[in-house]
Order: sequence, then C-alpha cells, then structure tokens
Amino acid sequence: MIERRPYDSLGGADHGWLESKHHFSFAEYRDPKRMHWGALRVWNDDTIAPGSGFPPHSHADMEIITYVREGAITHRDNLGNLGRTVAGDVQVISAGTGVRHSEYNLEPGVTRIFQIWVLPSQRGERPAWGTKPFPKHNRAGHFVTLASGEKGDEDALPIRADARVLGATLKAGERAEYQFADGDRYGYLVLSKGRADVNGVMLDARDGAAIHGEHTIAVIASEDTELVLVDAIELV
Repeated sequence: MIERRPYDSLGGADHGWLESKHHFSFAEYRDPKRMHWGALRVWNDDTIAPGSGFPPHSHADMEIITYVREGAITHRDNLGNLGRTVAGDVQVISAGTGVRHSEYNLEPGVTRIFQIWVLPSQRGERPAWGTKPFPKHNRAGHFVTLASGEKGDEDALPIRADARVLGATLKAGERAEYQFADGDRYGYLVLSKGRADVNGVMLDARDGAAIHGEHTIAVIASEDTELVLVDAIELV
C-alpha cells in the first residue's frame, strides 16, 4: 500500500520568520489520521528566514533528524555542542533524558530543512548530538543510509530507534530500489525536489508517500530528483 500525500494537503503554519508544512499532526495542526506512521512521529518541511530560527527550547525521549535541503542550520545546546550543517548533510539530536538547544539560520539566504522525529526504542539515555557530511555524488542513483539505529549501518549517524533515514539523488530516467527490513515496517518517502514514480504512484516535489506492506519499492525519476526515505518499525 502506498498512499500519496500531496504537499497541498499538508497542515502548516506561517510565522513570518518560519513557514512550516506538517506531514503529521504537530503544534496547532491536528489530524487523527496523521498522528504518526509506525515509529515516525513528525516530518516538518520548514523554510527559515535569514537571521532567524528556533530559540533555545527543550526535548526529551525523541530522535530528531534534520536534513538540510538548502542553506545551513547552526546548532547550539546545553551540552556544549556547537555546529553548522549545510545543504545535503544531516544532524541528529538524541534527546534522551533531556536537552536544551537552538537552531538558527545565520546564512544570508533562506534555509530549508526536513525536520524528522522518530520515537526511540531506548529511553533514559544520556542526550547526544552529531552531524556528518554526505556528499551528494555518493548517493547518485541509489539509496544511502544517513542515520540509523540498525546493525551494520556504522557509516551513518547513530540514532536510538529501530529505523533508518536514507537519501538518494536520481537523474531523469534513473531508477533506484529499496528493500525494507524484515518485519512489519512503515516507510515514508518525501521528494525534496523533482518528480518520480514510486511503485506506480506519481509524486511531485515535496509530496509524501506513506508506505506499508511493500517488500520493495522502485523509484523512477521523470526529472532530476532528490528524496528522503524513513524506514521504521511498527509503533508498539
């Protein structure tokens, strides 16, 4: 089963400095049919104005993955971490017992991110933060694991969840396949840009696809496409 969730159907809010679209219920947006997808709880499509951002705030017991689509995000937290993550790269906050952090766009232009929250399979752990570059040419034509709590994914940023976050870039006409891990898995795929067919379902830029019960997906790009996929365990 693949359910297309068009970008225009998403919830959202415009705060002036922040324009946000919500694939799942978040803040003032509530849709009982879009509360989560497996262990995936939040997927926000955020555009942040220059010189602005999220002031210091706290989280606990959540894996927060930020995929930077354009510009850069600068992170600071009460653990002493300070870092800048640029377009195409990823940062992870494992909130654990609690972390207070800020995320600012200190760039001259807008910054666009996917903010992805996954419910952890481990609780009560010390909070942690990390960022890592992922050159786009390394994921040309195939999926690359960006963040993962699965065994064997040592090259990815670690998360404390039974889930993977993957990225791929496809030229027009290229095809990439992904096979889900064994078990009752939930996939959610969003095109950062481009247009592509996913097992016969056509997606436009920034559309989402909720995937369940599919052993393998084949993505065929009809134009140059960049995409992000989450493969997560069933929520228990």
